[in-house]
Amino acid sequence: EVQLVESGGGLVQAGGSLRLSCAASGFTFDDYAIGWFRQAPGKEREGISCIYNNDGNTYYKDSVKGRFTIFSDSAKNTVYLQINSLKPEDTAVYYCAAVRSYSGLHYSMCNPTYDYDYWGQGTQVTVSS
Repeated sequence: EVQLVESGGGLVQAGGSLRLSCAASGFTFDDYAIGWFRQAPGKEREGISCIYNNDGNTYYKDSVKGRFTIFSDSAKNTVYLQINSLKPEDTAVYYCAAVRSYSGLHYSMCNPTYDYDYWGQGTQVTVSS
C-alpha cells in the first residue's frame, strides 16, 4: 500500500522554525519526485518546492527562496521541508505529493496541477503574530 504521511506541523510564533516530514512507503523512493504544497483557508493550493530523490535536484517557488529548504533522506524514505523565519502568511495545510519520474525533475512538478500519483493527508501549520 502506498502511503505519504506528513508530520511536523503545529502552532509556532512568527520568526520561529518548523521542519515538516513526508514519510513515503509502498514505492521505490528514488524513482519519484516529491513536491510540497500548501493551501491556506479560502485560497488555492500552491506549490512550494519539489525534489527528485534520485539526484537531489530541487526547485523552489520564488517567494519562499531563502526561507524554505527541501531535502530528502533515502535511507528513511522521507522528504523534509525546513521552514525558517515563519510568517503569519505561512499559515496553511501543507501537503506532500509523489510522482514517478523517468526524466528527472522539471519545474512544472512544483505546480499543484501537475499529475501527481499520490498525495498525503496534510499537516497544519499555524503561525501566530
